[in-house]
Amino acid sequence: MQTDNLISVKDDMIAFIAGHGMRRLNGYVTEEVPTVLFEEDDADAWKVFVEHAKAANSPFVTMSEVVLEKTDIAILLEQLRDQSYPDDDGQEFDDAQALVKHVGKTGYLQLGFAHQGVMFLFETSTPWYERFQELLEAVTDLGGIVVDDGEGDD
Repeated sequence: MQTDNLISVKDDMIAFIAGHGMRRLNGYVTEEVPTVLFEEDDADAWKVFVEHAKAANSPFVTMSEVVLEKTDIAILLEQLRDQSYPDDDGQEFDDAQALVKHVGKTGYLQLGFAHQGVMFLFETSTPWYERFQELLEAVTDLGGIVVDDGEGDD
């Protein structure tokens, strides 16, 4: 699913879920919960996923979205500057600045339903959101690096 903004997909999901007589619960399923990720590349795969939830007699589907905020980019840029990652002229810094054109857009959607103690998930995202996540992970990984300056090793 290649689109710049998933807001229309979200609206379609809401209507489709309601049309199947199911309720929608706003909530994000974290990685700590036992999950099965629904893997299908069709643009309408989320519809099949909702139909699976209905077939499993799930009374509701969880739904979560991420809308890129200006503060998200500001924090990312600040972290990149603070860590000099690798410098202000690098591709990562340019990529982070380019994200400004996506402020206010929905970049990630997650649907989920519980069945027999396991959460089944459907996730979709835009290419710019995936790049945003890569940059966040790079900054987080760099933040955990400890530099040994050799002092105090007596």
